[in-house]
Amino acid sequence: MAEIKIPLSVPNEKRSEYKKNYQQLTNFSGHLLLVAGDQKVEHLNDDFFGSHIDPSDNSPEHLFKVATAIPGAAFATHLGLIERYGDQYRSLPYIVKLNGKTNLGVNEEKDSSKLWWKIEDIIKFKKQSGLKIVGIGYTIYLGGKYEAKMLAKAAQAIFKAQQAGLTTVIWVYPRGLKINEENIHIIAGGAGVVAALGADFVKVKYPYNLKNKQETAKKFVEVTTAAGKTKVVCVGSEKMATKEILNYCAAQIKTAQTSGLAIGRNLHQRSLAEASQLGAALGAIIFKKTNAAEAWKIYNQTPKKPLKKSSRFLGIF
Repeated sequence: MAEIKIPLSVPNEKRSEYKKNYQQLTNFSGHLLLVAGDQKVEHLNDDFFGSHIDPSDNSPEHLFKVATAIPGAAFATHLGLIERYGDQYRSLPYIVKLNGKTNLGVNEEKDSSKLWWKIEDIIKFKKQSGLKIVGIGYTIYLGGKYEAKMLAKAAQAIFKAQQAGLTTVIWVYPRGLKINEENIHIIAGGAGVVAALGADFVKVKYPYNLKNKQETAKKFVEVTTAAGKTKVVCVGSEKMATKEILNYCAAQIKTAQTSGLAIGRNLHQRSLAEASQLGAALGAIIFKKTNAAEAWKIYNQTPKKPLKKSSRFLGIF
């Protein structure tokens, strides 16, 4: 079991609650496999319907089925979906995403700094639903017009969440004119900003397009070092081959010293059976530090039958 460093902003009476939430979030490993469901807002239906996407992905419930089928995974999405589907998927640890925007119109014109729900709302929902609401998530765009507002909102959300014993995951992306979003030095700066905010995890982009993959992973240590005690998880990429996903994930964990992966379309656009296989392979890398070759073997094992919906009376992780 990984050592848990509890922030000083967590009150004494909430330390056990925070520890429990952190353990559930990270599968008792200190590492995070986050199934990203906030793309239902961010990308509208572009990522969920099309000739290259499994038909089941057009239903929001597919996200819950996929996350449930992956041992150790946590699921990040907006509260409305959790309200509607959470009762059937009680085994999942949930990160409630607090803000968002669609992909319609010009990004620079959108103020997505506002919280859709207050931390008090999340705490109330956690108590009345009995679900594993283990933390909150928030997206910050550095370099954008609304950067100051987003930083202020994130700072307050993180502090209030920690006061309640909740964990925190911050999405941080460089945005703006003449800003290279895949510049490792800039990504490291963003990770450092989230460390200054005191979050548990920072979700950052990874420069998948750079040619020298091994050298990229070595250079990415600048990011994980800059984040300090805030752990780094990388986003997935646009659709790529399964073996390539596993190779990248293994390099990020072993060489770049990241603490996990947040994956969306590369997972949920598959059938439930195939997504379950990929999730098991990624989990082996993230939680057990399995190499990419062994993870590839896990992926190619005979697929198991999809898991049934969890009973509302079961809380097995």
